[in-house]
Amino acid sequence: MSMNRLLATAMLVVACGSVHAQDLGKVCHATSSYDLTVQSDRLVFDRAAPSPTRVVLSQGMLQTDGQSVSLSAEDQDRLELFQRDLRALMPRVKAVAQQGVGLTMKAIDDESGSLSLDADTRAELDRRLAAHSAELRQRIAASQSTHDWHGDAANQYANQVVDDIAPLFASALGQQALNAALSGDLQQAAELRDRATNLTAGFQPRLQQRLQALRPEIQALCPDIQRLSELQQGVRASNGRPLNLVLIGR
Repeated sequence: MSMNRLLATAMLVVACGSVHAQDLGKVCHATSSYDLTVQSDRLVFDRAAPSPTRVVLSQGMLQTDGQSVSLSAEDQDRLELFQRDLRALMPRVKAVAQQGVGLTMKAIDDESGSLSLDADTRAELDRRLAAHSAELRQRIAASQSTHDWHGDAANQYANQVVDDIAPLFASALGQQALNAALSGDLQQAAELRDRATNLTAGFQPRLQQRLQALRPEIQALCPDIQRLSELQQGVRASNGRPLNLVLIGR
């Protein structure tokens, strides 16, 4: 469903490249063409095309593209359950995303341990990682819309992380390589370059392996997402088309 963007990109923290965790679409086979915005009195689903491009659910009311839809008593009850269950699911999705942030930051910290950073650089890296972790966690907690996690927004944040921590690695490794070269230890200088290359090339698959630990947490969401899909079945927009707010594939 549309919340898979929140889950996937909330776990997007970059070190030497973009890293995407497994998302609801891969694990639960759940997708949506809509973005979701959660407001105090309504749920708003929107997309560029096709119609309906805007669906509003609020206390037994359904509106699509600005037109109120007449609901049977059964459909009204099911949509009220849909809203209740979706609101209840959001904190659970965010909790998994928060776990992903922790795993990712720990992975960056552990990977940097292979670089033999000096104490000052190590302390500064820890400080910056803690700051980025706190900021990302706050963003997840405060977010009420999947619009917050579109590609451009996620990439912009990722680039900020890279721009902040990459110079630390470059400076530390450069100094180590320079010291080795000046002392005549060309083999150590070459090993430093190889170590940096391995960190860059191998970080993504190693992080993906770590994030497999989240698979049971994501799988636990699947029955509730399946229920959301079932609750909206048969409800149609003002133009007669099915809502299809949540789709479950095979």
